[in-house]
Amino acid sequence: MSVRIGINPITWTNDDVPELGGDTPLETCLSEMAQAGYRGTELGGKFPREAATLGPILAAHGLELVSGWYDGRILERGVEEEFEAIRPHLTLLRDLGAKHVVYADTSRGRHDGIFAPISQRPKLAEDEWPAYGRKITALAERMADFGVGMAFHHHMGTIVETDAEIGKFIGSTGEAVGLLFDTGHCLFSGGDPASLLQRHIDRVVHFHCKDVRRPVLEKARREDMSFMAAVMEGIFTVPGDGFVDFQSLLKLLAERGYDGWFVVEAEQDPAKAHPLTYATMGCRSLSAAARAAGFEVVERAAHHR
Repeated sequence: MSVRIGINPITWTNDDVPELGGDTPLETCLSEMAQAGYRGTELGGKFPREAATLGPILAAHGLELVSGWYDGRILERGVEEEFEAIRPHLTLLRDLGAKHVVYADTSRGRHDGIFAPISQRPKLAEDEWPAYGRKITALAERMADFGVGMAFHHHMGTIVETDAEIGKFIGSTGEAVGLLFDTGHCLFSGGDPASLLQRHIDRVVHFHCKDVRRPVLEKARREDMSFMAAVMEGIFTVPGDGFVDFQSLLKLLAERGYDGWFVVEAEQDPAKAHPLTYATMGCRSLSAAARAAGFEVVERAAHHR
């Protein structure tokens, strides 16, 4: 059973906070991804949004398109309205071979929510879950029919954040709704990655591999820091640089036959965490953990520009 290892360009340039690598050219991001050994990339703000333009750029670096984040609003919109809003994004992903969309529901959130204390975030009432589950299942089914599956991203500051909320989410949605499992967001929300993964592994279709620095995690939760304040303090890092036991988690996935992507996604300040250095560390560490867990890692093909 084989897996591919990709990375998110947030290692180099942060779309939410432009002072974090905002002036780093796309060419630098892609060339260093390739140099670090990655096979694919998720989308970022600097990427062209037309397949005819982006495809050749990625091909020039020997990279595949893994997926791409979408700021969803399905709680606040009808299914058809939301699907039409996301259609251009899905079209780009589908046309460049991506199998899943990273879908996060940021409904009821504030634009500056990532700068607010983590305790100040929207929540669903108990009686809202059934209808919400039906609506998001219908959206996921529309996406699947279109050719791109939903990888729902549990995320800090959203209505699906904690392990308990992920359980309610899974319990109220149908099989078309895949789960993006994110080690960093699970831990930041106070969760247990191994337990969470064991419970919902049959729904996992995408995996964001964030390592976590324990002292910053403890401080962020103790002081009710904002998401971005914790990021700036260095809560997240690449696999091999924190305390997450990736090999144990990947072993669970190997035993279930997971065959998707493993994506390094470590929001850091590139002025403090040299992107190529950390990207290389993450690729090597994650590849070693995947092989030790029983996966065959699909190597990056030799490429000559």
